[in-house]
Amino acid sequence: MNPIDNRPAGLPTPLRVVVIGAGIIGAACAIELLRDGHHVTLVDPGEPGGTQAASYGNAAWLSPASVVPMSMPGLWKKLPGYLFDKNSPLTIRWSALPSLLPWLVRFIWAGASVARVEATARALSALLRDAPARHRALAQEAGVPDLIVSRGLLYVYPDRAAFEAEALGWRLRRDNAVSWKELDAQAIRELVPQLDHRYQFAILLEQGANCADPGAYVAALVRHALGQGSSLHQARATGFDLHAGRLRAVLTGRGELPCERAVIAAGIHSKALARSAGDKVIMESERGYHVVIENPPFKLALPVMPADAKTGNTSTLAGLRIAGQVELTRLQAEPDWSRADTLLRHAAATYPALAASIGTAAVQRWMGHRPSTTDGRPVLGPASGCQDVIHAFGHGHVGLASAPVSGRLVADLISGRPPVVDPAPYSVERF
Repeated sequence: MNPIDNRPAGLPTPLRVVVIGAGIIGAACAIELLRDGHHVTLVDPGEPGGTQAASYGNAAWLSPASVVPMSMPGLWKKLPGYLFDKNSPLTIRWSALPSLLPWLVRFIWAGASVARVEATARALSALLRDAPARHRALAQEAGVPDLIVSRGLLYVYPDRAAFEAEALGWRLRRDNAVSWKELDAQAIRELVPQLDHRYQFAILLEQGANCADPGAYVAALVRHALGQGSSLHQARATGFDLHAGRLRAVLTGRGELPCERAVIAAGIHSKALARSAGDKVIMESERGYHVVIENPPFKLALPVMPADAKTGNTSTLAGLRIAGQVELTRLQAEPDWSRADTLLRHAAATYPALAASIGTAAVQRWMGHRPSTTDGRPVLGPASGCQDVIHAFGHGHVGLASAPVSGRLVADLISGRPPVVDPAPYSVERF
């Protein structure tokens, strides 16, 4: 008797699926595919949860409010300044400008009208609206519930006028069912007494959450996938064996992996793989930096984003993480560690208790690659050259938060189930 005959009703026919990438997106895809009964192999040359991955170094925020794209109306007026101001939240290296122009032109166009950013906000909201709850469930399932912290998120401003200057962004959030509480100076001090007193107005996002250690969380999810029957092939995927439009195997530096389906979830390295599956994706690295101040003199009650610094400040298991910056340059360019120094200066200005000790504190510095499309939406769905290859990359600033729904959507597409969200806004055909 075929063993499939004894499977519970409603489960799809099991397939051999290779998931390329063991970061947060790949881990979530693997878990959801295993839930549907598929045979899953994860492929990644690095250690799951290691410092080489974008999943490791983000601000650790799980925010339903992260629906505002980087490209907004009027951004083009600011771009010349970004070329000259090394202290701005977004910088562009002159030497890389010619190669970045195709991406930059499309990036500006994607945010050129309110209608365009409204459409992107709706698309991102579908992936983010219940992110904290989904992560709590995933962490519980993986045996690490303490890694998801649900105390809210705080956006702080010098005054109400500074908040109102970002009216479009907050309107996009409100239109996508994000609610918040306004706090005055006294309420801010009671919640986060360590903040500099120049912050007189704040927004408290009570449904927001954070991860206490993103690297450890990804490693735990991969361990959970392995415990559920997945395998890990530590090698770099190089392409696909395709015949008559169907997938035969994923090619790696350590040989072929025969399979019926493959998922490209390799972050910034997905672009070349997508091309080998028939798609030219317009995607670049928005290089991000973080610093972790070990043994700081205080622990934040909840994560904070100062409006003037545009950094995510989160107390993690390793220390106080200050994450942010967008640096546009060539993928292989050496890190510009002055960006990390800028983060430290912001931290000292935001929290006076750090100013005296920051020069002697032990500090970890990190740089990584956000895989960013021009419109801020990930690429989720079948490849043009082979429907057996599924794209799951390009999450930019929302990779950690959007992983559970992205993984469920990928599993739905492979299993032939009704998708958890409409995949159309993330189709590769938009390029």
